[in-house]
Amino acid sequence: MPLFECYVGIDYSGAKTPDCSLNGLRIYRATPSQPPVEIPPPPGRRRYWTRRGIAAWLSEQLKSGPPTLVGLDHGFSFPLRYFDTHGLPHDWDAFLEDFHRHWPTDDRDMYVDFLRGDPVRGLSQRAGDARWRRLTEVCCGAKSVFHFDVQGSVAKSTHSGLPWLHHLRRELGNRLHFWPFDGWTPPAGISVIAEVYPSLCNRTYPAQDRDPHQHDAYSVARWMRETDATGSWTAVFEPELELSMSRIARVEGWILGLPYKKPSIREAPYPVRTSGT
Repeated sequence: MPLFECYVGIDYSGAKTPDCSLNGLRIYRATPSQPPVEIPPPPGRRRYWTRRGIAAWLSEQLKSGPPTLVGLDHGFSFPLRYFDTHGLPHDWDAFLEDFHRHWPTDDRDMYVDFLRGDPVRGLSQRAGDARWRRLTEVCCGAKSVFHFDVQGSVAKSTHSGLPWLHHLRRELGNRLHFWPFDGWTPPAGISVIAEVYPSLCNRTYPAQDRDPHQHDAYSVARWMRETDATGSWTAVFEPELELSMSRIARVEGWILGLPYKKPSIREAPYPVRTSGT
């Protein structure tokens, strides 16, 4: 019996403003009986989705729709080093509130690069360091959420996407389980939104005529659908993290489907044991 009735994969982009139509914003949706298909933006002048449009679409779908699993391709939180540097409690909701005050990238005509140079907000008040990585990024070899202006960077998409998570949190409340911040095992019959890293699955499926953005969203939706069909969610939703690492990941977030691999002493963002569990 599937846990979900719908699977949504979203490839994300942090370019331009929240109301710009972007080729890098793509949505694919699947159901237990239907393979992933691309969901176009509402009819109108825009050829592609906008970040504001995606947030509105998700809110509408998740308020009234069936239990849905959403995989979203950007960071959901920051490394503990950021929390401690800026004196923030190890609490995800407090982090979202604080981030939105300093990085209001959901404002109209606002873009990430403007706030990076703002003398009052953005980097001037809430900066990170490209050398700081979350535990989940170390385990999969992903770049830091603060590593701007390089190939494969998720920094802009993360800095532009976090305010929309804050928006969905306020809009949907306990109707949407934010994994793993609300707990590793979601309650039955509720929609779930989680951070994904398409590189974990996009080589599994042939791209056919899809461009890279389409294929990333398609691959995430297909992988989630196939995982539900095999009943493998226990291993996915409950990675075998050591207790101390599990507590860290409840603040920093974790990439859905990523198994835990104990980092080496050199790689580890936090002290790790050299033996034992």
